[in-house]
Amino acid sequence: MSERDVFEYALLRVVPRVERGECFNAGVLVYCRAKSYVGVRTHLDETKLRALDPEADVAGVRAALRAVEGVCAGGEAAGQAARDDAGRRFRWLIAPRSTVVQPGPVHTGLTADPVAETERLLQLLVR
Repeated sequence: MSERDVFEYALLRVVPRVERGECFNAGVLVYCRAKSYVGVRTHLDETKLRALDPEADVAGVRAALRAVEGVCAGGEAAGQAARDDAGRRFRWLIAPRSTVVQPGPVHTGLTADPVAETERLLQLLVR
């Protein structure tokens, strides 16, 4: 059996009208300290978005999801977080916020491959 490491994950939720509190999953953030990995996979279901808010700013929601992807990737795309390690970037991304794209609670598990785990969670919990 291959060695498995602890990982943490949080779902990214789209809350088109914060005052109503309705949401749906649009991505998953995964952090594995042992592998210095932080990654995200997103999938925006425009039908769900429009069902909750016919006037929703689809381009704005996509931009917010891309911003999360940029912070996860590091480098110039991460802006001020570019110099932070994977753990600090993950902690910043999971901080509670009252915006259209919000992180959910953090959960943990074990994985031998955090990249594959990110894809598995996307398929299981988002798509």
